[in-house]
Amino acid sequence: MQQEISCGAVVFTNFGNERRFVIIRGKKGFYGFPKGHMEAGETEKETALREIWEETGLHVQIIDGFRTEDEHPLIREGKPDTMKRIIYFTAVYNDQEPRAQESEISEIRLWTYHEAMEAFQFESSKRILNEAAAFLNETMSPGAIKQLK
Repeated sequence: MQQEISCGAVVFTNFGNERRFVIIRGKKGFYGFPKGHMEAGETEKETALREIWEETGLHVQIIDGFRTEDEHPLIREGKPDTMKRIIYFTAVYNDQEPRAQESEISEIRLWTYHEAMEAFQFESSKRILNEAAAFLNETMSPGAIKQLK
């Protein structure tokens, strides 16, 4: 079986003491996280940073200590013999306005944890957000991101 690799992140910022997550809706109508295909010579984190910039226009900082994966067959894309592996990190940004890459993204939302959980169509997206939110709650207070630049 062939394999494709994509990388991205659960991206967030804070409004006061409330964490907001960057949730994108792709052209197929599904909500998820910014991510994309790894190119030759890139590391996983380089891919994630590039794809986040391309899809959202955001310059983010990856927060060390979190990495999770998802995997699914590309049956809907007409590639039943290919598995897609997606690596996710957590990333933060400050003082920027997201802008959607019109060729791939229908909209970008800044949602709370609960708003995102209600919107996700796939259990894997809920699992990834749960894992990322638990990591962030354990490792950083909402005010801590102001020091990250």
